[in-house]
Amino acid sequence: MKIAIAGATGFVGSRLVERAQEEGHEILVFTRNPTKAQRVFPPSAFPHVEIVGYTPQESGEWQNELSGCDAVVNLAGTPLADERWTAERKRSILDSRKLGTRKLVEAIAQADPKPSVLVNSSAVGYYGTSETATFDETSPPGDDFLANVCREWEHEARQVKESDTRLVIVRTGIVLGMGGAIAKMLTPFRLFAGGPIGSGHQWFSWIHRDDLVNLILAALQRPEIEGVLDGTAPNPVRMKELCDTLGQVMHRPSWLPVPDFALHVLLGDAAQVVLEGQQVLPKRPLEYGFEYRYPTLKAALEEVLSSS
Repeated sequence: MKIAIAGATGFVGSRLVERAQEEGHEILVFTRNPTKAQRVFPPSAFPHVEIVGYTPQESGEWQNELSGCDAVVNLAGTPLADERWTAERKRSILDSRKLGTRKLVEAIAQADPKPSVLVNSSAVGYYGTSETATFDETSPPGDDFLANVCREWEHEARQVKESDTRLVIVRTGIVLGMGGAIAKMLTPFRLFAGGPIGSGHQWFSWIHRDDLVNLILAALQRPEIEGVLDGTAPNPVRMKELCDTLGQVMHRPSWLPVPDFALHVLLGDAAQVVLEGQQVLPKRPLEYGFEYRYPTLKAALEEVLSSS
């Protein structure tokens, strides 16, 4: 296949490019920073990768590159938990997803021939947060900031159906792998100062990065897969279990909790990403027969730590 990927230099995207090349696909990397992309994907190691500079929220010549592509994967968006959620940051979080997706859908509509499938990222934040409810792909959306972002993000993606392009929306949980959320938790554990974040009772719906990449590849290659998929492992855990398991795998104690107020001081409203959560079950991936390499947290963390 010839696959166009937006957000390819990120934590998930870079692994997706590696796997797609291993499978013999041709890849177009759409990036705001071609110089960075060339460092991430040097031609000597990535001979099947072509780098295309683009301005994701604006129409332009880059949109012509989608003609003749078989598939599009959209992973692009401003990171959620890296900075405080100022009014400007919230606008960037929304616009990078809403407008960026709109321009990709616009490009698909103009393409000749058109890509046959769009796999568009979303997030489990769609469901809102709860310590008691269980969510799957049929559950209604929440009404907080992240839920509203996901609703608008998905609405833009759904316009691609007017082009008769198959759409798969992957609502992703916390992605585990070296360099993701877990990497930020390793230092306190290594210093024997690790422990639960916040109450410890909040749900942590997670997925190993390789399983998420495999799910995306399956969605690209299997024409019967359509609609919303929860990009989570089948065994979500509470935050305390996450930290206890991380401590076991690292042979470190897990006893020093990080209080809510400390994260609020650092991140403001962005602390919601880790202080609140939701129990999300991947009903539709399991119905499609998707097989997880890392269905349990301990197996996933052991693999992550073995590669650190």
